[in-house]
This record gives sequence, structure tokens and C-alpha cells, in this order.
Amino acid sequence: MSTEQDTTPAPYEADNEPVALRTDRLWQLDGWTARVIKNEDDDGWAVEMLQDGESEPALVGPWTMGRDKKNPKPLDQAAFSTLVKTASEVLQRHVQQAHAMLHKRLTVFALDAQWEVRLDITPDEYEPYATLSAFDEAGVEIAQVRVPPDFRFGVASATAWITSDFARPAAARGSASWGE
Repeated sequence: MSTEQDTTPAPYEADNEPVALRTDRLWQLDGWTARVIKNEDDDGWAVEMLQDGESEPALVGPWTMGRDKKNPKPLDQAAFSTLVKTASEVLQRHVQQAHAMLHKRLTVFALDAQWEVRLDITPDEYEPYATLSAFDEAGVEIAQVRVPPDFRFGVASATAWITSDFARPAAARGSASWGE
């Protein structure tokens, strides 16, 4: 099987719906492409999963050798379904991790009350910033202030902000945050 065929787009029927492409080393179906490739690290084979419209694979993993111990095992429906599920889970974990990096929250006790403090980072290309917010025990937002995106967010800084009557954190040695 030539690699030229592997890079051709999926054919389309008259109603503009993609036709499933299924060969021994290439499957395109339901927005995903599975491609069996030569493993560059050893003499084995690997499979990569690409989601339509993406330039980088969502998943690359080892692939089983065929019975002749030289060529790869052909792709089949069961393997393709498993690869789609695994690649989808990897992408979902990436989204969750990115969200967790941009939206942090913690609970602190200050001024004889429990507070939920949140740091929401806005990763703007030109002027990134973060918003520090405090919520009382009833979930009502009491204060909000804009801080640098690299603000050191932790129990000590959140408590200091609350006990300073929610004053804007002062810049300290080039970093606009309280030290932890």
C-alpha cells in the first residue's frame, strides 16, 4: 500500500456525505483517521489517530505485527472503535487539564468566616490577565479584582487579600502577587 493513498482526502458521495475509507493501514470514519505507520524508534509498527481538521495526532501508540511477523496487523472495526474511544478520552483529558490551569479555586477561613476564592486566567494573546474573586458562605460574590496572570494563588495569598479588606495586591519585586 503506498503512502500517497494514505494522505488523500475521503471521497464524497453526491449528497456531500463522506464515504468511509477502510484499508488495511488506513481507516477514515466519523471524523477520525487511523493510520498504521512504521515505528521510527524500532522495527515495529505504530498507529496514529487524527481528528478531522487537526494537524497533530491525538494519539500515537504501538501497533501489533501480523502473522508473518513482518507486516502490521490490518485495521478492523473493533480496533478502530477502541482507538477512537481512547483518542477521544485523551483529548478530553487535555481539555480538562487546560481548564484546570486557567480556573483555580480554594476554600479559606478568614475573618471568622469561610470563603471560596477563585482565580480565573484569561490567556489573551496581547494582554493576558487574571480575575481574583471572593465568595461568601452563601455563594455571593463579595469582591473581585484584576491581577496579573502569573499571580501566586494559594491559601496565604487568598487569606491576605481577604484580611486586607480585598485591597488590590501590591507589586512585590516585579511580581504583582503576595509571596507564598
